[in-house]
Amino acid sequence: MVTKNKYNFVALIIKNNMATLRFNSLREAYSRKAVKIEKEPNRHSELYCVNVFDREKMRKYISKEAFQGVVNSIDEGTRIDRKIAAQVANGMKLWAIENGATHYTHWFHPLTGSTAEKHDGFFDLTDDKANSFEDFSAELLIQQEPDASSFPNGGIRNTFEARGYTAWDPSSPAFILDRTLCIPTIFVSYTGEALDYKTPLIKSLAVLDKAAVDICGYFDKNVTKVISNVGWEQEYFLIDRAIYNARPDLALTKRTLIGHSSAKDQQLDDHYFGAIPERVLSFMKELEIESIKLGIPLKTRHNEVAPSQFECAPIFEEANLAVDHNQLLMSLMKTIGRKHNLEVLLHEKPYKGINGSGKHNNWSLATNTGVNLLSPGKTPKNNLQFLTFLVNTIKAVDEYNDLLRASILTESNQYRLGGNEAPPAIMSVFIGEKLTEVLNEIEEKVSDKKMTPDEKTELKLDIIGKIPEILLDNTDRNRTSPFAFTGNRFEFRAVGSSANCSSALIALNSAVTKQLIDFKVEVDKILEKHSELKKDEAIFRVLREYIISSKKVRFEGNGYSKEWAEEAQKRGLSNIVDVPTATAAFLHEKTVKLFEETEILTKRELEARYEIRLETFMKKIQIESRVLADLAINHFIPTAIKYQNTLAQNVSTLTALQIPDITESVKPQIESITKIGKHISVIRKEVKEMVEKRKEANRIESIEKKSHIYSTDIKPYLESIRYHIDKLELIIDDEIWPLPKYREMLFSL
Repeated sequence: MVTKNKYNFVALIIKNNMATLRFNSLREAYSRKAVKIEKEPNRHSELYCVNVFDREKMRKYISKEAFQGVVNSIDEGTRIDRKIAAQVANGMKLWAIENGATHYTHWFHPLTGSTAEKHDGFFDLTDDKANSFEDFSAELLIQQEPDASSFPNGGIRNTFEARGYTAWDPSSPAFILDRTLCIPTIFVSYTGEALDYKTPLIKSLAVLDKAAVDICGYFDKNVTKVISNVGWEQEYFLIDRAIYNARPDLALTKRTLIGHSSAKDQQLDDHYFGAIPERVLSFMKELEIESIKLGIPLKTRHNEVAPSQFECAPIFEEANLAVDHNQLLMSLMKTIGRKHNLEVLLHEKPYKGINGSGKHNNWSLATNTGVNLLSPGKTPKNNLQFLTFLVNTIKAVDEYNDLLRASILTESNQYRLGGNEAPPAIMSVFIGEKLTEVLNEIEEKVSDKKMTPDEKTELKLDIIGKIPEILLDNTDRNRTSPFAFTGNRFEFRAVGSSANCSSALIALNSAVTKQLIDFKVEVDKILEKHSELKKDEAIFRVLREYIISSKKVRFEGNGYSKEWAEEAQKRGLSNIVDVPTATAAFLHEKTVKLFEETEILTKRELEARYEIRLETFMKKIQIESRVLADLAINHFIPTAIKYQNTLAQNVSTLTALQIPDITESVKPQIESITKIGKHISVIRKEVKEMVEKRKEANRIESIEKKSHIYSTDIKPYLESIRYHIDKLELIIDDEIWPLPKYREMLFSL
C-alpha cells in the first residue's frame, strides 16, 4: 500500500495540476491500495487442477474403455476413434456444465503470438424448437472451422479461401476459464498446412522422442519413450493502469518511444529479490491461485533487477503442456492485472536504459524409465549416455546456429539482445570449466586406433566415472550465455518475454533430432565396418569428432565483452541483430532440408512463416513510427513552443524594465529558447523524412526488400527523434510536460 506522503513532490504537483491527464493519472496511481483477495486458500494443493479435465476427472466422467483410449493417445500417440471421442465429449460436457460452463471453444495458438478462441454455447433447440437442451458432440470436440484467411498465414490461404480447421489435441487437457470450456487444439489450413505454433511443436516432440529412444537403445533397451520437459521463467513489468493509459506509446506499441532516464533506476541493485510491494503481492497471490486451478504449477515469485519488474516460474512440465500453460498464464496475467488496476507489460524492452524481460526456457529430456538424459548417473555407462546427449546437443547448436537465433529474434526482442542485460545474438554454448576439461580429455585420449584395456579403464573410470563428482557445485550459471548447461538441463536464455515458447523449442527439438539421427548413422557405420570394436568405443570415436567440430560454439567467458564479439567472428560465428537478416535463416537450404527430412515443416510452411515474421516486423515499426510522429507533432512540439513563449515573454518583460546588467540575467533563458528551437527544428525535419521514407517503402512489393528498408532506413528515426524529445524533457517546465515520466512510471507501485 502506498503511504499518504510517499512522494511529496508528486503530491505537490498534483495539487496544482488536477486538470492534466498526466497528473490525474499520478493522483490515481499513488492513491491506490492493494486489492484484497477473497477466500485465499491455506493450501494451493487443494486447488490444483480443479478447473482442468485431467485424468482424475476423466475416470469419473467417461468409461474405462474411453479413458484408456485417451491415455493411449497421450502416452503412445495412438488415434482416438469416433466412438471414444463421443464418450469423451459427453463426459467433458457433463463435467463442464456441473462446474458452471455455458460455452465451449477450441483454444489455439495462431501465428499472431497470442491465443485465439471462438465461443459457442452448449445451448441448442430440438428440430421443432419446442424444447431446449445442452449439446456437445464428438464432431464438435474433434474439429471446428475458423476462418483461416483472417489469421497470419503467409499466403497459404487467400481471402476468398477462408476454410481452416482446429483439431483436438488430447495430450493437453481441456480447462474451464470464465465459464467456458476451453479445448486445446492445433490449427491447420484446408489443404493441411500448419497455421499455428502447436502443430510443428507436437511433430518436433514426436520425432525427437523416436530419435532419442533409438540412441537410448545403446544403453538401456527398456527405454521406449523420451519426453522433452520445459520449465519457463516469465519476466514482466507492472505499471498502474492510469499511468499506462496516459502513455499513448505504451498503450499502442507496448513500449515507451520517448522518455529520459530516471535519476535513479536500478543502479543500486536494491530491487532484485527485495520485499514485494503490497499491491504487487496481492496480484501475484491471485495469479497463483487462478493458475493452480488451471493446472499451471507456479512455484516461484520475486522482484527482478529493474524497478517494477518481476518474475514467476512453474515446476517443469512436458513441453507441449508447458507451452500451453505459458500462453494461458500470459492471458491470465493481463486479466488479473486489470482487476488490480495494473497493466502487465510483456514487451522485452518497455523502458530504455534498464534491463528488459526474457523468458528462459529450461530444456531437458527424460525417459519413461525415470532417467534425465542430461543428468549424470551413478555408473560410467550412464555417464556415457549423459555425454552422448550433451555433446549431440552442443553439436546441434553449432550446426543450426542461425536457425536458433532466427527462432527468437523478433522486432521486440531485438531491443534486449546484445545489451549488457541479456545474452548476445551470438549463439554460443556454456557448459562450465569442469565439463570442458572432460571434453578436452576425451578429445585428447580417444583416437581412431583400437583402445587398450588400460586406456578404456582410464577413460571410463577416471574421466567418465567421475563426472557426477566434478559437477557437484561446480556448474555455475553463466548469465551472458544464450544457451547454458546448468547441471541437469540446458537453459535457452535468449527467448523473449512476450514470445510463444514453441518457436524456440521447434528449432531446438528439430536440430537435436537431426543430430541424434546422424549420430546413430555414424556409430552404426563404424560398428559395421569394424566388427572388432565394441559399441562404447564406436560411440567415443563419434563423440570425439563432434567435440572437435563443435568446439567453436563453446564459450566460457563474458558474452557481453567486445573481445568475445571479435573472437566469435574469428571462429566463424555470426552476430546478427537485424531481424530481416536473421529471419532469412528460415529459408536457408540447410534449414529447409532439416525440417523436410524430419517432416516437421514443409518448404511452403517455412516460406509462410518467413513472410509472417517480416510482415509483423514491418507493421510494428510502422505503428511505432506513426505513434511517435503523432506524439512529436501534436504533443511535444506544442508543449515546447508553449514553454519557449513563456521564456520569451520573461526575457521581454525583464528587458523592458531596463534593469542594469539585465542582459546577463536573461542569458540562460535565451540559451534555453535557442536550444528548444533547434530541437523542434530537428524533430520536425526528421518526422517529415521518416513519413516520406515509410511511404516510399510501402510502394515496394517485395516483402524482403521492404523489410530491410524498414529496418535500415525507417527504424533509426525512432531513436533519433526520441533523442531530441528526451532533451526537451530536461529543459521544459515539469508542470507542463504532457506524459508521465520514467521516475513516475517505474516507482508508482
